[in-house]
Amino acid sequence: MNATTEPPAKVGAPSKSAETLTRTLMDSPVGELQIITSETGVVAILWPGDERWEYNTEDGTSAVAETAVAQLGEFFAGERVDFSMPLDLRGTDFQRMVWQSLTEIPFGETVSYAEQAATLGRPTAVRAVASANGKNPVSIVVPCHRVIGSNGKLTGYAGGLDAKQWLLQHETKSGRLF
Repeated sequence: MNATTEPPAKVGAPSKSAETLTRTLMDSPVGELQIITSETGVVAILWPGDERWEYNTEDGTSAVAETAVAQLGEFFAGERVDFSMPLDLRGTDFQRMVWQSLTEIPFGETVSYAEQAATLGRPTAVRAVASANGKNPVSIVVPCHRVIGSNGKLTGYAGGLDAKQWLLQHETKSGRLF
């Protein structure tokens, strides 16, 4: 099995338009995912029952959604370790900075919220960093599942702790981590 390694997806500035977005459903080993896309990139990957955001969507597909589904499929099959799909993330400058730092956590590794805050040059902003992680709209691709508590334990995750544990085990292939 060859793993595709590409530069991490880059987090861009938020789109200012009020366009209708496309909603594509994808079955995955961690549940059905909703992939929300604009003309330029993936806006969100949502879990069942995820009500953190409201988007004006139409069901369908697009070239961006097809790329996302293909890359996520490769990830779940163990053939991809980095994503290169276009992203259209919408958040504050601080949130986008935090989300960008998530894309730099290597596949199969974890960091604590405190380590992430220190890496961002804001060691006292642990709670703000954790809050921004909790608002990450692009689960899996922007890998907030790789951030754990300072005590080494799993902490909150929009997809649930079982999904977070599954993703971490999938990435390490070394059995039970927690």
